Amino acid sequence: MVIAMEHETVSSYLFRTEPSTGDKGFATSLSDEEKEKNHQESEQIVCRQCSHIITKPEERIQVNGSHQHTFANPSGLIFEIGCFQTAKGCGCTEQATSEFSWFSGYSWRIAVCGKCLTQLGWLFSSSRGSSRFFGLIINKLICI
Repeated sequence: MVIAMEHETVSSYLFRTEPSTGDKGFATSLSDEEKEKNHQESEQIVCRQCSHIITKPEERIQVNGSHQHTFANPSGLIFEIGCFQTAKGCGCTEQATSEFSWFSGYSWRIAVCGKCLTQLGWLFSSSRGSSRFFGLIINKLICI
């Protein structure tokens, strides 16, 4: 399904030519561009395991100057995460800890898929409780 969607997106640009002045085909091009914009706005980020909707691309944020980060946990496992303002499709563990936090001043809780319970990342909360964000494991997600 995803491949077909990517194919449609690519094909809508491959054969488009620049309209000449006064060309009535220009209205069609604008309509195609609006359709593509609407398609992008309706994209969802889903769990790779079960396709449950987790968040939206618009929820991407930068933390410490970047959306993506690569970290290793104390066991040496390496994670590439993306930061998101919200992830409504996630559930979180009850107990927060600040041990081995990748972001100074933040404690973390494990974030899991709300449907299949696969660990998708972590919810990071500032020690003052004034800010929080999700750090989601990129290879556990699909954008559709």
